[in-house]
Amino acid sequence: MPTVLLPVPLPDFLRDPLAAAYTCVSQPEDEVRGIVVPGGYTMKEELIASLPKLEIISVFGVGYDGVPLAPCRARGIHVTNTPDVLTDDVADIASALVLMTSRSLGKAERFTRAGTWPGNVFPLAHALRGKTAGILGLGRIGKAIAQRLAAHGMKIAYHGRQPQDVPFQYCGSLIELAQASDFLIAACPGGPNTKHLINAEVLAALGTKGTVINISRGSVIDEAALIHALQNNIIRGAGLDVFENEPHVPAELLACENTVVFPHIGSATHETRRAMAQLVVDNLAAHFSGQPLLTAV
Repeated sequence: MPTVLLPVPLPDFLRDPLAAAYTCVSQPEDEVRGIVVPGGYTMKEELIASLPKLEIISVFGVGYDGVPLAPCRARGIHVTNTPDVLTDDVADIASALVLMTSRSLGKAERFTRAGTWPGNVFPLAHALRGKTAGILGLGRIGKAIAQRLAAHGMKIAYHGRQPQDVPFQYCGSLIELAQASDFLIAACPGGPNTKHLINAEVLAALGTKGTVINISRGSVIDEAALIHALQNNIIRGAGLDVFENEPHVPAELLACENTVVFPHIGSATHETRRAMAQLVVDNLAAHFSGQPLLTAV
């Protein structure tokens, strides 16, 4: 059986079928022919260089920015991920963050649980209808987010490398998108090309009417600039499922009352995680049987 490296723990519903089909190891060995890692895992080039028989890296997630593609390409090492199967769940979380931040739903729930309702009226929040959702990265997930928010009566704008054939407003720059948006939603890939795309200048352009939502990668937003913008009311609020140094969230960010924070749960449903696991298993099986990969990067 081929040897597959699992450098970090994986859920049983992925590890068990891998263990049944392969010799699974947790430390690098010369015989390793495959690696399985979760999305967001940062893989050092030294690890790849130390495995002379490595043929494939299968990412248990849609984001593969932690995999150094250049040395993989140079050696002919295949890389796969798990797109599509998690699109709906991630889009649901994005729309939930928009709803929670606009209607102050987290605060409302805490207000009720604390027994504050008797004798007090919860403050008014903001409606979604007529507001503009600006989506940074109109890929599979971005389009699914647009579909959900349009159903709430929101206008949709977007920014990407080029205009698409969609019935939404295209903005030629991220600054232009921020200026047009009430909610600026990061749905682009992570990696060095998108690091800190949403910076102090973009947040200033979003302004006091605006809320930033991130379901992509924590690196897309300059977290220090975001904290400053939240603390100084430069923007209205933030809804975040991802952070720069997960699982660590800055105390200053947690202290911001105008922020909703989730522990990176975009794809965290039984149904989606199992579908992702099956795609990892199927990609490895295809590779080792000489068949075309299902979702090659």
